[in-house]
Amino acid sequence: MDMIKVSIATPDGPVYEGDVEMVVVKAQSGELGILPGHVPLVAPLTIGAVRLIQNNEEKPVAVSGGFLEVRPDKVTILAQSAEMPEKINVERAKEAKERAEKRMNDKDIDMKRAELALARAMNRIDIAGK
Repeated sequence: MDMIKVSIATPDGPVYEGDVEMVVVKAQSGELGILPGHVPLVAPLTIGAVRLIQNNEEKPVAVSGGFLEVRPDKVTILAQSAEMPEKINVERAKEAKERAEKRMNDKDIDMKRAELALARAMNRIDIAGK
């Protein structure tokens, strides 16, 4: 089967480099499936899982926003943060979730910021559980 190179990087450095059969991402416009030979594309990403598929196995990566660049032979993801499931500190993510939920009950808080913090924490917990 044809493969496509994938590179996921954050400001802290590379998170994943490898060849996969398919990449599935959550862009602001919706979910996108990318196969080798895909037309060139640039899209902003939302908080969610990047799913790397190879040999009918799916490896999720927790991503908190960023950008996706697709070329026929390579997918590059520049993310604000990205973590492989085995690198996620679940306890820290649960604590962040609790803090975000408490902040959402405070009337003097930036609600959008609290919602984003909650979404990031829940995404990390979900990915770590897969």
